[in-house]
Amino acid sequence: MAPRLLLYTRTTDYRHDSIPAGIAALRTLGDFAVDATEDPAALEAPLDGYAAVVFLSTSGEVLTDPGRARLAAYLESGGGFVGIHAAACTEYDWPYYGEMLGTWFDRHPAHQPGKALIEDRTHPATRHLPPVWEFTDEWYDFRTNPRETVRVLASADESSYDGGGMGPDHPLVWCREQGAGRVFYTALGHAPEAYEDPDFRAHLLGGISWAARLD
Repeated sequence: MAPRLLLYTRTTDYRHDSIPAGIAALRTLGDFAVDATEDPAALEAPLDGYAAVVFLSTSGEVLTDPGRARLAAYLESGGGFVGIHAAACTEYDWPYYGEMLGTWFDRHPAHQPGKALIEDRTHPATRHLPPVWEFTDEWYDFRTNPRETVRVLASADESSYDGGGMGPDHPLVWCREQGAGRVFYTALGHAPEAYEDPDFRAHLLGGISWAARLD
């Protein structure tokens, strides 16, 4: 049987127009069966059958208390979690989520071209990328620098775009362990066209495969 992903796209704050494109992309990225939902009850049910839970540009408070407990237990016991773009704009009222993800979103400059510096080319999400990856996105700033608690895979080159606010050390893509589980996060993925970009699609596939322990 194909590994299953629970793809969660609920928003209670800003809603990205790229969510449908993201859902379509994840359905065609690899050999996954994808259950896409915006129903918080889906996170209250047992998650053990999923290779990974993916939050795609979620925003605001999107989980119930039982859903929070279920997701935390799933991760602590070895589950996989993938956060894409506005997943960092999510669950600000749940401290565990910020710890699990590594940090939360703070602000972003205008959507514009820039450069990501690939720091780790051994990870499945970044090994296909050039040392300097030119991309167009919102180049998220975060409330805190997560470097001390995560494995940084790529960082933003703030000299390559206008409006960066974190300085020379600006993590953009990272992974970490949470209990026995694996967490992958990429700040990229704002616009619908990102999900048609072959390098970005491979980036997502690598991150999901790593979190799900398939690569």
